[in-house]
Formats: sequence, structure tokens, C-alpha cells
Amino acid sequence: MHRITEQIQAGRLPVGARLPGERDLAEEYGVAVNTVRRAIRELRDQGLLITVPVKGTFVSAKEPSSNAPDDEEKPTG
Repeated sequence: MHRITEQIQAGRLPVGARLPGERDLAEEYGVAVNTVRRAIRELRDQGLLITVPVKGTFVSAKEPSSNAPDDEEKPTG
């Protein structure tokens, strides 16, 4: 599913774009449906996708999680 990540980052899948269904993605990429589900879950965890029950999975407006821990920026005071 690196291709989906690349498409999002390149802007070919813009914010709000709806992804095809899991079965369609599995067929397109030649993988099992469970593989697609796992990949979508990982991309959701990264903040790239959001799934709305009954409606589908969409590209998220949220920026992907950075690898840097949040506690590095300490308030000055």
C-alpha cells in the first residue's frame, strides 16, 4: 500500500478523496482483502486516511504523524 501513500503525498489522491472498496483495492493490487484491511488500518494510524462507517475510507485532512516525539518542544517560561 506504499502506492496509496505515494499518491496521497504527490497530491494525486487529494484530501477528501474516497478510496475504492476493499475488494476493489485487493483486486487492483493483487493481494488478499485482509492485506488491504491491514494496510488501511496502518494508514489510518498514520493519520493519512479516515474511515466513516457505511460511507467509505477517505484521504484525511490531518497531517501524517511525525517520527519526532511531542515532548521535545518544552514551553519556555
